[in-house]
Amino acid sequence: MSEEIKNREEAENSNFIHEFIKEDIAENGRFAGMTVHTRFPPEPNGYLHIGHAKAICIDFGTAEKFHGLCNLRMDDTNPSKEDVEYVDNIRSDIQWLGFDWGDRFYYASDYFPQMYELAVKLIQNGDAYVCELTPEQMRDNRGDLTTPAVSPYRDRPIEESLDLFARMKAGEFEDGAMTLRAKIDLASGNFNMRDPVIYRINHAPHHRTGTKWCIYPMYDFAHPIEDAIEGITHSLCSLEFEDHRPLYDWVIQHIDLPSKPRQIEFARLGINNTVMSKRKLRALVEEHYVSGWDDPRMPTLCGLRRRGYTPASIRNFCERVGVAKVNSTIEYSFLEHCLREDLNENAVRAMAVLEPLRLTVTNYPEGKTETFETENNPNRPEDGTHSITFSRHLWIEKTDFLEEPFKGYFRLFPGNEVRLKTAYIVRCTGCRKDENGEVVEVFAEYDPTTKGGNTADGHKVKGTIHWVEESTAVNAEVRLYDSLFTVPDPDSHDYLEVLNKDSLKILTDCKLEPMLGQAKPGDSYQFMRQGYFCADMESTQEHLVFNRSVSLKDGFKKKK
Repeated sequence: MSEEIKNREEAENSNFIHEFIKEDIAENGRFAGMTVHTRFPPEPNGYLHIGHAKAICIDFGTAEKFHGLCNLRMDDTNPSKEDVEYVDNIRSDIQWLGFDWGDRFYYASDYFPQMYELAVKLIQNGDAYVCELTPEQMRDNRGDLTTPAVSPYRDRPIEESLDLFARMKAGEFEDGAMTLRAKIDLASGNFNMRDPVIYRINHAPHHRTGTKWCIYPMYDFAHPIEDAIEGITHSLCSLEFEDHRPLYDWVIQHIDLPSKPRQIEFARLGINNTVMSKRKLRALVEEHYVSGWDDPRMPTLCGLRRRGYTPASIRNFCERVGVAKVNSTIEYSFLEHCLREDLNENAVRAMAVLEPLRLTVTNYPEGKTETFETENNPNRPEDGTHSITFSRHLWIEKTDFLEEPFKGYFRLFPGNEVRLKTAYIVRCTGCRKDENGEVVEVFAEYDPTTKGGNTADGHKVKGTIHWVEESTAVNAEVRLYDSLFTVPDPDSHDYLEVLNKDSLKILTDCKLEPMLGQAKPGDSYQFMRQGYFCADMESTQEHLVFNRSVSLKDGFKKKK
């Protein structure tokens, strides 16, 4: 690779975070001679979603780019909603995306004793005090842009605050009775600096420490301490923490730890027709609007994985979205576009009839069968071929036959010819209906000179349809998924009022090629003319279940 091409690729793969880091590790930089060290710090109070995937790619990807390290840390400072179930799933999702933290897996709760001692030191230095204002009183006394906040406890004697803080730790007071506040600036134009709460009382049991602690550090106090303890150089976080950066820096400056991390913010990932709020996602699960966190309609990573999204498609999506300083909303169709690109290159092709209608080839001998070879993936010749069986009785899609066709309809109708993919050209001769007038069987005659779907005389056939041989077909349930919401911005509405009632359609008694009967959960295929599908986690050889991952039609590409 030439130096020019290498430099160009490096420039294209760079972003403002990388530029800051390059300055920091330069000869006279803030972290000169140090290993770049990042971290991904999720709260274990829910499942990771596609927005977290962007943060994961930035945190781990930045470390990879600079040959550094990235820690995984559970920010478990709020015991009310945390659970080991979420911890296990977070680890699984990150590994599925292809990232590894080595032996650097930590919990914020690992540092509770150290955080407590650092808080005590702040009190001793006159930088923190115990406040007895209730949350309501604190809101009433927070002031405005021209009026400072007020706390009658700000000048409480150091010894008194030390005593009360120790008694808070000992469990003498009820939830909400007292807090520990940093003594910074009640008149600050940044309300996060108006003596923020850094410890609160919470008697809920913790998923790791049980009832050992009944006071817990606030995120804005705990996070910089965790970073400093772990030797993090760059604390990369979403834009919502930009106004919290002065508090992050204040904590770093006022605690006695040698490491001095730098916080850098980037824009969050927003996608239309979905919600990213953990609270809203939790409500969808707990109120049974979806089947669980891994429902394929959910934007959670486990939901996307179950739907058939691949790690490569999600990482590619996050990389191409880029790292910005301003929040924006990306079209969901672009995420689908990235999945289509990956599956088009890698998914095995197969034929599946989702709404079957019997086709009888009347001039093909009863009892005779023959096989045809078809490519597994035309983009990957090395993947070889597989055999499909042809006989007198086949299954086709109901929509591939019309008694009275509309203009531009090139599929089966009386007198018309179509190509049965890979097999023969057939001409429709009629149909049979039941007592209700519904077509239950279509009749056609095949041209034996068109084996492989080719014509010897070169006459053109406009329509090509897929099919499955009747006796070898396997039955399956197929689930067709659509957007969970009916509007592009469900957050601007009562999101439960704009749920799409037609977001899931279940088809039973679908007819599939026999090779699909061996599909294992997670295996992806292109069902010809239908879309990309994957075997669901509930799928067994006795009861096959496939989820539609994405349709063949690329709405994003068409818009471009």
